[in-house]
Amino acid sequence: MTTADTTTDTTGDRPADPGTELHLQLAETATARNYHPLPVVLTSGRGAWVTDVGGRRYLDCLAGYSALNFGHGHPQLLAAAREQLERLTLTSRAFHNDRLGPFCRDLAELAGMDLVLPMNTGAEAVETVLKVARKWGYEVKGVPADRATVIVADGNFHGRTTTIVSFSSDPVAREGFGPFTPGFRTVPYGDAAALADAIDEHTVAVLLEPIQGEAGVVIPPPGYLAAVRALCSREDVLFVADEIQSGLGRTGTTFACDAEGVTPDLYVLGKALGGGIVPLSAVVGRREILEVIRPGNHGSTFGGNPLAAAVGHTVVELLRTGAYQERAARLGERLGKRLEALMGHGVLAVRSRGLWSGIDIDPELMSGREACERLLARGILAKDTHGSTIRLAPPLVIEADELDWMTEQLAEVLTVPRA
Repeated sequence: MTTADTTTDTTGDRPADPGTELHLQLAETATARNYHPLPVVLTSGRGAWVTDVGGRRYLDCLAGYSALNFGHGHPQLLAAAREQLERLTLTSRAFHNDRLGPFCRDLAELAGMDLVLPMNTGAEAVETVLKVARKWGYEVKGVPADRATVIVADGNFHGRTTTIVSFSSDPVAREGFGPFTPGFRTVPYGDAAALADAIDEHTVAVLLEPIQGEAGVVIPPPGYLAAVRALCSREDVLFVADEIQSGLGRTGTTFACDAEGVTPDLYVLGKALGGGIVPLSAVVGRREILEVIRPGNHGSTFGGNPLAAAVGHTVVELLRTGAYQERAARLGERLGKRLEALMGHGVLAVRSRGLWSGIDIDPELMSGREACERLLARGILAKDTHGSTIRLAPPLVIEADELDWMTEQLAEVLTVPRA
C-alpha cells in the first residue's frame, strides 16, 4: 500500500468502531495491566502495514520493538513456518532435530563465532549469558567462588526478570521487586574511563547495548565500543553485546557493533531472530567460552525447537545477502535527514542509526505519549519512552515514500497546538 492510499483513510475523525470498543473493554477487564497500549486493536498485517478491527490501516513504525525487521507476513518466513508446522514443531533438547544444527551453524557463521546456545526470549538469553559469564569467570579466569561481578551501564534495558531488574536504573522496573540479585556494578553509558576504573580482579564481563533502545535510541560517542573491546581484552574480561534490539540489520549493519569494526566475545540476540513469528533468542560466541556450559547446567524445553529453528534459519539466509542491511543504511540516512529538519520545530534532539530513531519532543509542547496518540489518529504506530521521547523503528521493508509520509505526519503533529 502506498502513501497515497492512506492519506484519505487516516483523518482520525471517524467515530469509534464498536468492535474496537468491545476488544478494549475485554482487555481492560481480563488482562493484567503490565502494559499501557495505545487504543487500537489490530487484526492483520502485511509488510510495513497493519489493519485494525474496523478496517483502518496504519504504518507500523515500531515493528514489535524490532522483532518485525522483515515486516508482517514476509513470504519466505511464512513459507518456512508453514512447511515446518506440517512436519515437526517440538522435540525438546532430549533429542536432536534436523533444523537445529543447520540454524546454529549458519547463525554462528553470520556472527563470525563458533557456537550458538538457543533460547526463546531476549530476557532468557540475557539470563543465559550471565550464567555463562560467571561460570567462565570461575573455571577459566579463576575468580573465587561466588565473587564474580558483571559491569553494566546506566540507562540499560536487558529485560524484566528478577535478576535483570536488579541492575536496572529504571525505578518503574525495579520498585517493589526486591530483594535484588547481587553481583553487578553500574557505570555511566559511553564513559570508557569510568568503565576502566570499575574493572577489578572479580570482573568477569561487561554487558552493554551497543545502542540503548529503551532509553531512547541512545548512541554512544565514537570510539566507545572500540575502547570497551580494548579494555576487556587487556583485563581478561568478556565483552557481551546485547544486540536483541540493535542487531540483525536494524542499524544498517548486521550488528550495531559492526559500525566500529568491533567483535564482542558474546552476542545476545533475539526479537528479529524469530522473524516476528515465534519467540527465538540465542547467545552466540566463541567455543572456549560457551563450552563451560555442560549438560544439566542450563536448558529450556522449547529452546532450539524445530519450528523456531526453521524460521531463524530463514532469517539468517535473508541477512546473508546483505540486502536488508544496505536498505536500512540507505533509508536510514534519508530518515535521519528528514527528522533533523524538525529540530527547533517541536523537536529538541534526534538520535538515529539506520532505521532506528529516538526523537525528544519539547515537553512544553506535548508528552511522548500524546505525540504517539496524535500519530495514531493519522495512521502511524509509534511508541513513547521516558516521558517526552518517541521511538521509530519501522520494518526494513518500508518504502522511501512511506518514510517521507511518516515524517510529514510527525511534522503536522508537532505544529497542531494542544486542545
